[in-house]
Order: sequence, then structure tokens, then C-alpha cells
Amino acid sequence: MSAERMCAWMVGHVHGVGFRHFVSTEARALGLTGWVANRADGSVEVVAEGPSAALDELEGKLGTGPPSSSVRGCHAVRQGATGEFDVFDIRL
Repeated sequence: MSAERMCAWMVGHVHGVGFRHFVSTEARALGLTGWVANRADGSVEVVAEGPSAALDELEGKLGTGPPSSSVRGCHAVRQGATGEFDVFDIRL
């Protein structure tokens, strides 16, 4: 099974609500690698690599987020994986 890369951006009430920790926990549980970070514009960015089915599952979770968040929109694009990540990290 070939790996894919998903780049996603979530907007809404996604800063200061544990969103990055939520994404990191979910991605690691799915065996994905990559990172999650807050962006200066108030959105959250995710870059994740792994099997398509695992990325589909993560994408579904990104659209809802943790209970303390309020996601107004989630935009995701897929491309081929680069294999550059060993783990899934939270970036500051």
C-alpha cells in the first residue's frame, strides 16, 4: 500500500483549545507521521503522511476537532508522500 501526504488547514475556534494535542494524539494512534502547528492567522495547519485510509480517518476528525473547539472549515489536499518524517510532532 503506497503512502500519501495530506496538507490540511482548519479555521474557527482552533487556538488555545487543545487542537494541536488532539491532532497529534489521533495521528499517532493512526500510525501517521508529520506535524501540526498553529498559524499566525488563527488557523491550524497539518501535514500528515501514511496510508490513504488512515489519512481519511484523520481528515474526518479534523473537521470536528476536540470538544473545546469549533471548526468552521477544513480544507485538505492530497499528494504523494515524501517520507521525510519519522514521527508526528507538534510544532510551535
